[in-house]
Amino acid sequence: MTLRPPFRVGHGFDVHRFSDDPNRPLVLGGFTFQGEPGLVGHSDADPIAHAICDAILGAVGLGDIGSMFPDTDPQWKNANSMTFVEQALKLAVDNGYAITSVDVTVVCERPKLSQHRDDIERALSVACQAPVNVKAKRAEGLGAIGRVEGIAVFAVAMALRHDPPVNW
Repeated sequence: MTLRPPFRVGHGFDVHRFSDDPNRPLVLGGFTFQGEPGLVGHSDADPIAHAICDAILGAVGLGDIGSMFPDTDPQWKNANSMTFVEQALKLAVDNGYAITSVDVTVVCERPKLSQHRDDIERALSVACQAPVNVKAKRAEGLGAIGRVEGIAVFAVAMALRHDPPVNW
């Protein structure tokens, strides 16, 4: 018999470098930042959505974003990464779990997230069907992130098991 604890925790991480393409939009948590360079990636390269997706999948023991949405699959080219979060949530629910909370830390020198944090949290909370908290931190000039070469994101998701599965 496999032990299925009532609570599980998943951790996600993602990092993307900035693109040289002036037409590439910067998308963070489903929000498009105008006037900022975009990030390199197969999909829309939204590192917040990617880290959350990994955290949700990890919390319910279903692998990671690369196994679910591989960057070798043309159907995910320029895809909206919020779709990945919604699909990860559906898989969690189908496997008898509800996501109860998500906590996100974005590490970047730019853009400043404070003006848009409420909008990002709202959009992510809807996609996750749970409260999402977003924090922004600077690398204080250290390493690739500190040199403004990209953005890194860490996410943690808490999942609660429901037997039998609950349809939200």
